[in-house]
Amino acid sequence: MSQYVSRLGRRSQAAPPRLRIPGSQRRPRRVAMLSVHTSPLHQPGTGDAGGMNVYIVELAKRLAAINIEVEIFTRATTGGLDPTVELAPGVLVRHVDAGPYEGLAKEELPAQLCAFTHGVMQAWAGHRPGYYDLVHSHYWLSGHVGWLAAERWGVPLVHAMHTMAKVKNAALAAGDTPEPAARVIGETQIVRAADRLVANTAEEADELVRHYEAEPGKVAVVHPGVNLERFRPADGRAAARHRLGLPQNALVPLFAGRIQPLKAPDLLLRAVAVLLDERPALRSNIVVPIVGGPSGSGLAKPEGLQKLAAKLGIADVVRFQPPVGQEQLADWFRAASVLVMPSYSESFGLVAIEAQAAGTPVLAAAVGGLPVAVRDEVTGFLVPGHEPALYARVLRDFADHPQLVDRMGAAATAHAQSFGWDTAASATADVYTAAMHDFRTARRHVRSHHG
Repeated sequence: MSQYVSRLGRRSQAAPPRLRIPGSQRRPRRVAMLSVHTSPLHQPGTGDAGGMNVYIVELAKRLAAINIEVEIFTRATTGGLDPTVELAPGVLVRHVDAGPYEGLAKEELPAQLCAFTHGVMQAWAGHRPGYYDLVHSHYWLSGHVGWLAAERWGVPLVHAMHTMAKVKNAALAAGDTPEPAARVIGETQIVRAADRLVANTAEEADELVRHYEAEPGKVAVVHPGVNLERFRPADGRAAARHRLGLPQNALVPLFAGRIQPLKAPDLLLRAVAVLLDERPALRSNIVVPIVGGPSGSGLAKPEGLQKLAAKLGIADVVRFQPPVGQEQLADWFRAASVLVMPSYSESFGLVAIEAQAAGTPVLAAAVGGLPVAVRDEVTGFLVPGHEPALYARVLRDFADHPQLVDRMGAAATAHAQSFGWDTAASATADVYTAAMHDFRTARRHVRSHHG
């Protein structure tokens, strides 16, 4: 967390929360959270649902627990949904009709932002003035709605990018589709309009300044959290393997996430093929689970990974699993020898923290936030670049030294403890407080000049 936010946290704790003295620093009572393209009610690993869904759900619940009510506006993707659903005490999900329910790709959503904004404004019109204290938008599509809503309501806008077009385009997987210029322009506008930008890591904060000319004073670093009650070693690796029908002594390198070129699940398959070429005897003692569904540009070739496994001659050791709920995902993490994350770009890599919290080391590409999420050579290994042979070498180390799994797994569990959601929610609340204070100060300054 930035020094700025931690200093502010100490100052804000000094004042009683109910004070309404002009200029006093108070937390918001109610936040409008915007997630246009993916609903917090969707299962991660399906369609466009992923780490951002988990982030929004967990953050909203923990904010509600510290008396900040959250209303999450999201696009209705099926007919007949209740207009509002209580996700948890103090957390309401509002379904907004914008465009056809089914078959609308994320790339087609910019055309529906006007309809979505209309739905948000309709909900607001039914409330008294000042109902929402602040808007927190997630991803650039929501940022555009948030920009307009915050201006209309006279409240500050806090925005979280989650991923950035310029960063993704600088590290594309071979054959992947670049992000369109319209997104780059949209992100640049939001960076300029937001009162605060929340970055997952110091590197993401630097990227906002470097690629989008964000004002450094507007950027706050808040690490995402992990649900430590759900993701924990529980009854251990042996029991999890028994439940999932996995052999007890096998090497189990796991991929869990959306199946698309950006996440590079193909690299795990290529690394396993290299490993089995070198060590044919390992074939009878390795299982490679791929847990997740096609997403994004991966939808163009939904069977691509299965075909690749067959072409590489390793189809017999690969086990494809559709996306699973969070409880079962935790079991897959516990059962694995190592989670493999060879992504080309990753703003944080929440899955890496979840796996470590469950007691499993991580083998990841040294990109984005993964060097923050994984302690190299302590809780896992970070690999520079995307050469299958480099990943194969680490997998061989795990095969040759099975004790590595337990030793690194124990360190991984300890490392993950510092990433609880309560910490993230408290830091986010401090960002809100700072945004509200600066926003009110700026408005008073404008009024005094025009008075």
